[in-house]
Amino acid sequence: MRKNLAVAGAFCFAAVIAVGIGGGTSQGAQTPALLLANALIVDGSGNAPYVGDLLIEGDRVTAVGPAGSLRPRGTYAYEDLHGLALAPGFVDIHNHSTDRFARDPAATTQVAQGVTTVIVGADGGSPWPIDDYLASVEEIAPAINVGTMVGHGTLRGRAMGDDYRREATESEIAIMAEQVARAMESGAFGLSSGLEYDPGFYSSTEELIALAKVAAAAGGFYMSHTRDEEEGVMDSIAEAIRIGREGGLPVQISHIKMGNASVWDRAGEALDLIADARAEGIDVTADQYPYTAWQSGLGIVVSSRRFSDPVAVAEGLEALGGAERLQIVSYSPDRSVEGMRLSDIAAREGRSGAEQYIEMMAQGGAGVIGHTMSVEDVAELMRSPHVMTASDGGIGSAHPRGAGAFARVLAYYTRELGLLSIEQAVRRGTTMPADRLGLTDRGRIAVGAVADLVAFDPATIADNSTFIEPLRTAVGVHKTWVAGQVVWEDNAGTQARPGRVLRKQ
Repeated sequence: MRKNLAVAGAFCFAAVIAVGIGGGTSQGAQTPALLLANALIVDGSGNAPYVGDLLIEGDRVTAVGPAGSLRPRGTYAYEDLHGLALAPGFVDIHNHSTDRFARDPAATTQVAQGVTTVIVGADGGSPWPIDDYLASVEEIAPAINVGTMVGHGTLRGRAMGDDYRREATESEIAIMAEQVARAMESGAFGLSSGLEYDPGFYSSTEELIALAKVAAAAGGFYMSHTRDEEEGVMDSIAEAIRIGREGGLPVQISHIKMGNASVWDRAGEALDLIADARAEGIDVTADQYPYTAWQSGLGIVVSSRRFSDPVAVAEGLEALGGAERLQIVSYSPDRSVEGMRLSDIAAREGRSGAEQYIEMMAQGGAGVIGHTMSVEDVAELMRSPHVMTASDGGIGSAHPRGAGAFARVLAYYTRELGLLSIEQAVRRGTTMPADRLGLTDRGRIAVGAVADLVAFDPATIADNSTFIEPLRTAVGVHKTWVAGQVVWEDNAGTQARPGRVLRKQ
């Protein structure tokens, strides 16, 4: 009877309008208390799962216990979840749905895989002003919860304009610091940087430390797409740790990876850096998407920025493992090449890979997926207790991670490979990111927690998205609840919009 609700007691109650984002109303009346019975409860703590019952009243979990132990009073709805796992809704700490909620307020690809909370503003690029952005999200009223970081690159661009290819002056850093303080007052969770991208690429470590101190004073953390995920990856991780040490705040390494063939088999060294920092007392964690391919701009291939230099370009392509490892996903001068590998485009045009790269950069660059990571490194990073799951994608992502990251961890790395237990896999996507964000009432199943939940079939949950069809929704999720309201069931989104704007407290 998974698909049907049986109602216990007299079903006579006054309709209560549920308060959603920003005090608006949801599109449906709030249900009575709901008893979810006989589920395999995976509570997010990392402890072993158990078969039990859970009671939702309003937007909160009000009771949890062994199967058959809960006896609610009065009117309540009942659903038997026998054979299904019940976990906290997934918290995506690194999501790029920033401006896409208006397009899809139901957040279909997110709730289909059990994601109930997303944090935008990563990689140094964030909305601005934060207050205005959060107000616009409240107006849209999406199905899921939304919070944001404040982006160093965004603030640097505001302070320096087009003259950013240099270190910032003291007065420019002071302007940025004031903006960080303003953003934190508005509810940003911390400071993000994207040091492999303009304009953050040109910043000094000292500039970042100065801004990190401002975020630290407001209880925030520092999240970084580090300067280099390839040849310079170890130095880049060390820089992020230094910023945490001298800035006095926790550090989150974004989408940790060994980004090309030149650094394969060195994941253990990166984890050693994190372990050493933690032993020193620096709170360092990382996030990871469960794929061996990244998505970025074509320019990232040549870290020297010498995009027209054949030698520099050839060296960059060689370090990646060759032009065949680059898949073009967006190129406005010629849409026909989208989906093709750079090597195939070059062959069609009678050029070398380097020549084709130079031509495409001269035309404004392209969006690219780099199939350049090793399976072994991804697995080693995934086994670390200090690395959590994040998508680095979101609504409308051209990379399958946007629609599949959390389901893929449970399907491929847990069920098929046995690399993680189900409780480890759930913890990576729930309590770990929630704790990093300071969200004490989300990302866990506990009395008093907000009823953001997902019920899924451990035997069938799977990512359905691919590098050719990245928007295909995951399968195997029975229902997703946000604040006690169903936002995904019967393989479709509902009309409920109970998501809330989340602010750092």
